[in-house]
Amino acid sequence: MENLVSNWSEAGTLPKSYVFPLGKRPGKVVFPVAKTIPVIDLQKHDRPSTIQQILEAAQHYGLFQVINHGVAKDLMDETMNVIKQFHGMSKEDKASECSKDPKRSCKLYTSTENYNREQVHYWRDALIHHCHPLEDCMQFWPQNPITYREVIGAYTVQVRKLGSIILELISEGLGFKRGYFSGEYSKKPVVLVNHYPPCPDPSLTLGLAEHCDPSLITIILQGDVPGLQVFNDGEWFVVQPLAHAFVVNVGYILQIMSNGKLKAAVHRVVTSASVGRTTASLFIYPSENSVIEPATTLVNACNPPLYRAFQYKDFRTKYISATADSKRVDEFIFKTTSSNNDDDDA
Repeated sequence: MENLVSNWSEAGTLPKSYVFPLGKRPGKVVFPVAKTIPVIDLQKHDRPSTIQQILEAAQHYGLFQVINHGVAKDLMDETMNVIKQFHGMSKEDKASECSKDPKRSCKLYTSTENYNREQVHYWRDALIHHCHPLEDCMQFWPQNPITYREVIGAYTVQVRKLGSIILELISEGLGFKRGYFSGEYSKKPVVLVNHYPPCPDPSLTLGLAEHCDPSLITIILQGDVPGLQVFNDGEWFVVQPLAHAFVVNVGYILQIMSNGKLKAAVHRVVTSASVGRTTASLFIYPSENSVIEPATTLVNACNPPLYRAFQYKDFRTKYISATADSKRVDEFIFKTTSSNNDDDDA
């Protein structure tokens, strides 16, 4: 816990271990806003149009934003308040609240889970825990702030319902049978609460480096502080926060199952010198033993599978050990590695 960025982020000087090499650091602090990322109204009654918007966004950016999504605005506000309260506690209290399960289903760490093996660290602290089955997982969640379990429990239920709606729209758009992504493919949702304190020099470091998520989709509550960026057409763009909207990222698993029709979002997080940023993400993961491969309905003689079949647990192990390095992940997932796959590199 001594290494938590929030412990000493007001020091005024960026430690050398957080300085990214040239070519990987932001280098500047002002970036263009991605003005053409779709903001999709899920209460519109034109279902074919909604599906088309989602597919086009997933093909071009790998992400989109949703409004009128069914998650209560008051609950979104309460969620943001309680996660900020958690990260505002002392390091001792945070450590105590994340040590209830010997299997570490709920844990607090800084930078990444590979902290001791990293060449450079990320400017973030992270709380992560499982959320299904809710009754089994909640007993290991923080009890302080005192409303954490109540608020995050209710929030998780509503956001999982939203995830099911979005996946059903994607499934229909890809021509899959109803409920294709339910069951084993979305059985292991995980909550990740990231905190990025004010940084002495945002031009030299990152809250999270360039990567794609190891999920089916990721649903992000990013609050009102910008920091999320997407890589598109050779340039980094800001994903502008919208009040009570969610950002939805396509993950590696959906890219693979769609046989490359949909693109995993290449994204990163930059920091701010003046304000901290706290976010809540729900990652929809497959079960550990589920077999991930391109859907058979999308594969034929003219469209051979781009990716090999593998168990999700093997992919997850590779992803963590590679610290999300796209080239190493691609070596694992592609049937063959060739220049034709350059567009999928993160």
